[in-house]
Amino acid sequence: MPGAVGITALSLPYQVVAAVALAVVGVFACVHLAMAFLHVAPSNTLTKQHGEAVDDWVFPEFEQNWKLFAPNPLQQNIAVHARAEVVGNDGARRTTGWIDLSADDGAAIRGNLLPSHVNQNELRRGWDFFVNSHTDDNRPNGMRGQLSERYMRRIAMLRLDGHHLGGRIERIQLRSASQAVEAPVWSDEKTDTRFSYRLLPWWSVTAADLPGGVGGGRTEADK
Repeated sequence: MPGAVGITALSLPYQVVAAVALAVVGVFACVHLAMAFLHVAPSNTLTKQHGEAVDDWVFPEFEQNWKLFAPNPLQQNIAVHARAEVVGNDGARRTTGWIDLSADDGAAIRGNLLPSHVNQNELRRGWDFFVNSHTDDNRPNGMRGQLSERYMRRIAMLRLDGHHLGGRIERIQLRSASQAVEAPVWSDEKTDTRFSYRLLPWWSVTAADLPGGVGGGRTEADK
């Protein structure tokens, strides 16, 4: 049609496809906004009845966090470490030393004018997700606990994929190293800055945990 612009310039079949696509995007956007609103809204009838569905939609990718405005900011530095049980090309098993995954992320951020969201938040928020969905003895306290374990395994395997460990990773173990932020020099406050550790059990690595799926299980000889 001469002078037509936008969708009207398309043929009828393409107009139908474009209209359906726009409708799907619009519905998804409305649902997402509604879920995000219910997640941050005070407790109400809808959240009491459908709170689990809202949490399933929001966590872990779309979690809302308002700690920037909290009156009591975080007072600890928390690093996540990992070690792996590796099977070498000769069949020999060995356990690596502890690898500071948080330090790797910090190195990628430091001096970078445009640091990635992954390096800034993925590991940190993943660990918060795990801690908040587990008891102090590392037992999951619900369905989100099992989800957080799978999430942390995949994050750890993505990070370890960048290290040359000399073989195939069969099991991994994570721990956190927490250290209180030292009080400023002008303060009389006494702060214990010794590290405290939270050690998780060994986890077996499955094909779903490997970067890129099954094909991600490369050995040192493949790289």
